[in-house]
Amino acid sequence: MRTTVGIIGAGPAGLLLARLLHNAGIDSVVLESRDRAYVEQRQRAGILEQGTVDVLRAAGAGERMDREGLPHDGIELRYDRKRHRVDFPALTGGRSVMVYAQTEVCKDLIALQLEEGGPLLFEAEALAVEDADTDTPRIRFRHEGREDVLECEYVVGCDGFWGVARKAVPAELTRVFERTYPFAWLGILADVPPSHDELVYARHDRGFALLSMRSPSVSRLYLQVPEGTDADSWGDEEIWDELERRFETDDDWKLDRGPITQKSVTPMRSYVHEPMRHGRLFLAGDAAHIVPPTGAKGLNLAVGDVVTFARALEHLRETGSAERLDAYSETCLRRVWQAERFSYDMTSLLHRSPDATPFEDRMQLARLERIAGSRAAETDLAEGYTGFPFG
Repeated sequence: MRTTVGIIGAGPAGLLLARLLHNAGIDSVVLESRDRAYVEQRQRAGILEQGTVDVLRAAGAGERMDREGLPHDGIELRYDRKRHRVDFPALTGGRSVMVYAQTEVCKDLIALQLEEGGPLLFEAEALAVEDADTDTPRIRFRHEGREDVLECEYVVGCDGFWGVARKAVPAELTRVFERTYPFAWLGILADVPPSHDELVYARHDRGFALLSMRSPSVSRLYLQVPEGTDADSWGDEEIWDELERRFETDDDWKLDRGPITQKSVTPMRSYVHEPMRHGRLFLAGDAAHIVPPTGAKGLNLAVGDVVTFARALEHLRETGSAERLDAYSETCLRRVWQAERFSYDMTSLLHRSPDATPFEDRMQLARLERIAGSRAAETDLAEGYTGFPFG
């Protein structure tokens, strides 16, 4: 099998890249190790930056998002029983975000790919990327019980942290930067309308909490818990009681409860792999970088990566210049590190470390008061949340 761009992974990054290449007249093949049902059901991110929304619309993948997604013009910060709303459009010249789950993005892109795009092979396990530093890289993969080879001009690894693509970058060329956090998120899905019409980020002496949503009738909520927590060790009423404590305010706001349909624990880490390119192998998304979920940056960073690659390949086709492809890693990493900084800042602002001192507690409150009282500080948060420019 032969193609121009071999894409490993049919998450939102791989699927969007295939769509962008199709629209540019460049052929590709997508290999996904899981089946279609798994890809369309795995719960991940739910906040789309302004740039991601714009790219999906321009790619022809925004119709259902615009019909069913929930546009959000701000977030609410809670601390010390106080409430402060950050107004995104007023601070960023009109930018906002969209609540639309990764599962739905994948469903939309899969439908388009199967209807209009190139091959999308489910249950096709990539085994290795070979000859990445030549003009003819190859992906060895297993599909329908037999091994095969996909010959490419370029390989893009959108196969996540545990995928094979990153392993093809020689260790002696690699630099890794990472940080693990001593806490995690206990996340729930609940069949109850959200108790607030925008996301609520709460800093509390007992730990962080987040009120989010998946639809007008389904709430998504999170609690900071110790690293290594078993989700099943928390009872449903215990979760609701703790959420109620951490969202407490001095007014009459009330948290509505409902049946919990799913529980999970998300570990917290920051990770960057440099470089993001080796020869004709390009890394995108979690294959190259991971951010703690506090800043809602993971999916959006992956979109930025594949947009950068697609535009660079189009530029090569149009002008004969590989300058933008050669600059792929440097270009992406500028945005990656700003997103890492923003996510780290949000995490350290809102989470309480197990060994936090009274001084550190007061520093968090002082930082939150600064955001609430300074348009400059508030603007910095709003610009970071709604997204850094692509490329």
